[in-house]
Amino acid sequence: MTQHAIILFAHGARDPLWAAPFEKLAALVAARRPDHLVRLAFLELMTPNLADCVASLVAENIASMTIVPAFMARGAHLRRDLPLLVAALREQHPHLQISVTDALGETDAVLGAMADWIAASQDA
Repeated sequence: MTQHAIILFAHGARDPLWAAPFEKLAALVAARRPDHLVRLAFLELMTPNLADCVASLVAENIASMTIVPAFMARGAHLRRDLPLLVAALREQHPHLQISVTDALGETDAVLGAMADWIAASQDA
């Protein structure tokens, strides 16, 4: 039984097509980590929000989760909003282990992959 979940946490937008790359990313992560449940949650404008996503995972008996901010940088939403959301989740679900990674766009691996793609695109 799966005991751990990964939540890709994105901003959200009014245009439903905006979420397509995040949905694809979630599917790619799920394929690489079949031992984890992988979900997508949004800060605003789209559903589910983070609290609803976590509640659904708790209902599935998930004991721990990692929140991965699918943001390019640690702006106000990640410096201010996400810590408040996580604090509320920890208060609501004290038995749950919650960790939060760096923003995707601040990791060397992601930045390197983006740089590789940009450099290679110039040969096309």
